Amino acid sequence: MPLVQRGPGDKSDSRYCGVESGFEDDVAHLLASNLSAGFDFMVFPLIEPNYRPSLHKVDHGGDFVLPVSGSDLILSPSQWSSHVVGKISSWIDLDSVDEVLRLDSEITLKQEIAWASHLSLQACILPSPRGAHCGNYARCINQILQGLNNMQLWLRIPLEKSDPDVDDNTSENSGHLGGGRVIDAWEMWNTFRLLCEHHCQLSLALDILSSLPSANSLGRWFGEPVRAAIVHTNSFLTNAKGFPCLSKPHQKLMTGFFNHSVQIILSGKLQRKVPPVSSEHLGADHDGNCFEVMPSDPLRPYLNYIGCLYQKMGPLPEQERFELNYRDFLQSPLQPLMDNLEAQTYETFEKDTVKYSQYQRAVHKALLDRIPDEKASSVITVLMVVGAGRGPLVRASLQAAEETGRKLKVYAVEKNPNAVVTLHSLIKIEGWENLVTVVSSDMRCWDAPEKADILVSELLGSFGDNELSPECLDGAQRFLKPDGISIPSSYTSFIQPVTASRLYNDVRSHKDMQHFETAYVVKLHRVARLAPSQPVFTFVHPNNSTEKGNQRYKKMLFEIPSDTGSTLVHGFAGYFDATLYKDVHLGIEPSTATPNMFSWFAIFFPLRSPIYLPSGSPLGVHFWRCCGATKVWYEWCITAPTPSPIHNSNGRSYWVGL
Repeated sequence: MPLVQRGPGDKSDSRYCGVESGFEDDVAHLLASNLSAGFDFMVFPLIEPNYRPSLHKVDHGGDFVLPVSGSDLILSPSQWSSHVVGKISSWIDLDSVDEVLRLDSEITLKQEIAWASHLSLQACILPSPRGAHCGNYARCINQILQGLNNMQLWLRIPLEKSDPDVDDNTSENSGHLGGGRVIDAWEMWNTFRLLCEHHCQLSLALDILSSLPSANSLGRWFGEPVRAAIVHTNSFLTNAKGFPCLSKPHQKLMTGFFNHSVQIILSGKLQRKVPPVSSEHLGADHDGNCFEVMPSDPLRPYLNYIGCLYQKMGPLPEQERFELNYRDFLQSPLQPLMDNLEAQTYETFEKDTVKYSQYQRAVHKALLDRIPDEKASSVITVLMVVGAGRGPLVRASLQAAEETGRKLKVYAVEKNPNAVVTLHSLIKIEGWENLVTVVSSDMRCWDAPEKADILVSELLGSFGDNELSPECLDGAQRFLKPDGISIPSSYTSFIQPVTASRLYNDVRSHKDMQHFETAYVVKLHRVARLAPSQPVFTFVHPNNSTEKGNQRYKKMLFEIPSDTGSTLVHGFAGYFDATLYKDVHLGIEPSTATPNMFSWFAIFFPLRSPIYLPSGSPLGVHFWRCCGATKVWYEWCITAPTPSPIHNSNGRSYWVGL
């Protein structure tokens, strides 16, 4: 049964915990035993471990039968599919210098995966590569992937591994090669994945051992397709009451896996004798929290501890439940000047109360600064909401006026005729006829009857300026008084290099250059953020610069933390931070993001070919904002450590229409 349900929106695969078992002829009994112990699925070898094709000479009669764990009739199709993950024989070595072993390995690998596919298994775990030289292994897997059905292949990778040239003693479960210097396991995975052409059915099963790499090094894996974490019982400590627990770094890693829908698989034997208890008893985790221990199965205390860690995370916050279906889903950015938004889009944005409360705070402060208390009842402030939509900013502005006791005259300027209908209806419902004037016009073309004291807009995109706020507000600036206030008063875009295997594969699936030169709005989830974000373009309003024009160019150099190790850069996450008025901010840049706000997701700029970044190498990045007569577009490239093509030259693939 699942570990626990974290609220109605919890559909995470990490709710399920499996167990690694040895070869067993009686699969039905093995499965029943593991399910009764509380596990959701099991991982076990499909073929008898001592089988070698070269030891079984098949005559022309063809009467040889593979030594598999019973027939496919032992379990129902749904049981095979839901409760079994195949484990490919660990002795397989397709890059061995021993030709007999190499040929045996290739034959057996194909036989086992064919049998797993016949059983309709959802996944098989492949043994870890035996060092950096895995060309033939990757070639065989790549061949198999070309004709594979929907089954996933999970490559087993230990988080630490020694150099095989130093010591050839291997450990079957961990893939850890003892005695030598520790090399970067990510390099092993990256080599294998590149040789297999980033195939979307090739994923990862990480072996979690007693010692862990640095936090920055571990962070890289959250941008990779990790499907399972195999936690070994010898990685557990023992708490004061004699029950298994994990160290603080291991706990933090487990929480990260839970948040990224990574399933946990327990592997190994009971390491220490659990204190004698009755059939049901309460133990304690590493922090003293209680959980139930049922000693009927040797691994049950470990399972209970994993369940306790999962339960400690609590229910998903409302914002995360809202964002679940948007995680890592690529969306085309809005084109608000070219297209009229639909009612559903307006409704989604209007639910973000945090955003409008920030706007209300900004208008509140601007009114207090603009009108002193002694003139509050005699002076009427002219406020123009440009791009009023269905009226949330109008409401926020009027509420700010009521709070401050200031008088307000509002112009609601909106180009979408459908939204204008809603605005007129809203004014009648709220009784704002003497306060609000609706203007059905593009702000860039409207001839205002008077100048505004305050100009309010919500034209910001995920990258700040990508919905053409600079062009719109520059056009609307002509009807703002010389000492008038613009809300927002400024905004800055930011970028950050990321590892994002899933996003890269989604873009690559379109099989054209155009999609690699398009920016996408996406709720980033399975990504590794490789370095702190850096500012790119800044715009200030009102724009009093003598040099008019909104084209920009920025050159940046990102330094990846030295303990991260080598990485693969799939593209850039883009954010914005806006100053609405004075100290009132709004934004999605991770270090300063407005809490509990969901109106904006990040923007993602992909790279046509991922860039390998060796450990310690800086990343040189160039970004351009280009302006033409009818469109605005971005161009981007990398110049270090190796140059990439300039993406989206002349806006050939992606642009925003004026």
